[in-house]
Amino acid sequence: MSQPAASSLKTLGVDLLQKQNAGLHHTEEYHENTSLIVRRGQVFQLKLTFDRELKDNDKVVVQLSVGEKPMESNETLLLMNLRSGQDSRCWCANISNTNGKECLVTVTSPADAAVGKYFLSVKTGSHIYSPGNKVVYVLFNPWCEADTVFMPNDTERLEYVLSDTGYIYVGSVQNIVGRPWNFGQFEEDVLDSCMYLLDKSKLKHKVRKDPVIVSRAMSALVNSNDDSGVLFGNWSGIYTGGTSPMAWTGSALILQKYYKTKKPICFGQCWVFSGVLTTVMRCLGIPARSVSNFASAHDTEENLKVDIYLNERGEKLDDMTSDSVWNFHVWNDVWMKRPDLPQGFDGWQAVDATPQEISQGVYQCGPCPLKAIRSGEVYLLYDSKFVFAEVNADRVFWQVKNVNGKQKLVKLREESKAIGKSISTKAVGKNTREDITAQYKFPEGSPEERKAVEKACSYLNSSNLAVCHSTTPPPLQAGIQLEVEGEKALWLGNPINLNIIAKNSSAGAWTINLVASCQLQCYTGKVEANLGSIKQIVQTESKPVIQLPLNIAADDYMKTVTSVEDELLLKVNIIAEIQETNEKLTDELTLTFQYPPLKVEMPETAKINEDFTCSFIFKNTLCIPLEKCKLHVEGLGIFKMETIDQGDIMPGRIIKSQIICAPNKTGEKKIVAKLTSNQVKGISGEKMITITA
Repeated sequence: MSQPAASSLKTLGVDLLQKQNAGLHHTEEYHENTSLIVRRGQVFQLKLTFDRELKDNDKVVVQLSVGEKPMESNETLLLMNLRSGQDSRCWCANISNTNGKECLVTVTSPADAAVGKYFLSVKTGSHIYSPGNKVVYVLFNPWCEADTVFMPNDTERLEYVLSDTGYIYVGSVQNIVGRPWNFGQFEEDVLDSCMYLLDKSKLKHKVRKDPVIVSRAMSALVNSNDDSGVLFGNWSGIYTGGTSPMAWTGSALILQKYYKTKKPICFGQCWVFSGVLTTVMRCLGIPARSVSNFASAHDTEENLKVDIYLNERGEKLDDMTSDSVWNFHVWNDVWMKRPDLPQGFDGWQAVDATPQEISQGVYQCGPCPLKAIRSGEVYLLYDSKFVFAEVNADRVFWQVKNVNGKQKLVKLREESKAIGKSISTKAVGKNTREDITAQYKFPEGSPEERKAVEKACSYLNSSNLAVCHSTTPPPLQAGIQLEVEGEKALWLGNPINLNIIAKNSSAGAWTINLVASCQLQCYTGKVEANLGSIKQIVQTESKPVIQLPLNIAADDYMKTVTSVEDELLLKVNIIAEIQETNEKLTDELTLTFQYPPLKVEMPETAKINEDFTCSFIFKNTLCIPLEKCKLHVEGLGIFKMETIDQGDIMPGRIIKSQIICAPNKTGEKKIVAKLTSNQVKGISGEKMITITA
């Protein structure tokens, strides 16, 4: 009698072995725990269950597909025959072990696999098992030496890939402040939001393996200017109909809202764009950090010079140039090899999602190698001229005089060492600031720095070469120095009392036309109000020090502070013209307001799934009421961002708000709080807590 034919094999189930694979792939923190999240260039395992035992002649093909019309020709359909053997250069799957109707399969992905969201199915003969919810996310792999984003140092990987909290540095060169930021790359829907951005980028599947192209595309998509991307930028000081950039405490809520609505989220400024881009990069597996450049130049004329125009009262004029110097500007560094460039430009690359200049028809910037910026190799991709100018441009001050009814420009001074100061990022493994200026530029005035600037100038537009090279001005005949003195702590609501000082260190007697002004400005240099000025002719004879008071009543600035929703600062400009020598001196000072602290109180430790109380305490020690106060709080792995109305807080009043917290993840967690009001735009507080099992 003839033997009955063996029944065709059918797949009954697939176990993604999430917990086992996630631990090996450093993806256990991702919220999408019903899917499999793996890093490329590293094996992972699946357990297949069939309707009978597997036989030698059974053909089993594991299939991974991307998009609506997957095809082998463009690598959107991957077919892995379990009998085909191993090849580390391409996707393959092999049987590791069989046990009855179960089969353990080891899948190998190449180190240059395209990142994305793959749908899994198993084909046996004519039967295809397609569990709709079996999704495999493939990410970049900084742990894999063959991956172009490989980062050899484990503590750096922990910081730049796995850390979901940090700081973004703001303020001024004289007063740098670390603003807590929750990156939240592992939170619910953040990974899917990043995958949606990848699809929205219209990048062909084959180029999604290249972190250079992916990071450039994400720098465009995090702003909404060309493609209805994540964030709508707004520097108007009016944020009706959206969230003030000052109110955000992290990236997760922004990306979650964007993924839900598919519409740009209102509103962002540079630190918000940077925080979100850090989140997107770390989520996709590209090491990233937020970087703050203090006294950051925006050189629109590509001549390595930023012109600043002052009127005859010493007040800055905004309408005479599109050049600007921002008190600070925040962008990102991403870590990767650059096989598209000559050797020597691997490592950190600058990328910027803030929409400032169009690059190749789109508001995008980078990646640009830090080594190219440092050495002046501004011909290298991408946008290296613009980034070089941000940290190296000269600042040129002009006075606009009215002579017989016509404007006359008088050059006051040119500064070659004022731009690109205290370039900052969070230190690895510490809650402190790291100064990385030396990674962007050689020491000011060193032979290497001069050589780098000369090299950069040689690649700029030929029409600008004449103005590119600055010369050191000769020493002044009149030994006059200018200074501004005032209270060290400038408390909001108090009068501002400054002294404009001219010191005469020479024996000569000089007649000085002295002008000084005080303005309220945004961090971008935009003038919001002229607060006061002095104009006086002074004689230095027998007076080594001359002091002129510049006093501003609180009422003169509080109306503007209250009406503008941005955090404002004071800018003082001084111009001294010495009649006998026709020499001109200028000085500039930035002053920032001080605010009372916001305290976060809670236990040092707590247990998972057990409630604890977190308190937020604020005492208004200012002499003015704070109107329409809101408390914004967020704790990753503990609770989502909440906003609590606090009403008006009168001088001397203490507020205390409490939240009952139920942590759902173990490890070091941070709770971040921010208090906003009509007068004070953002006071931050934070505290760490250790959640144990």
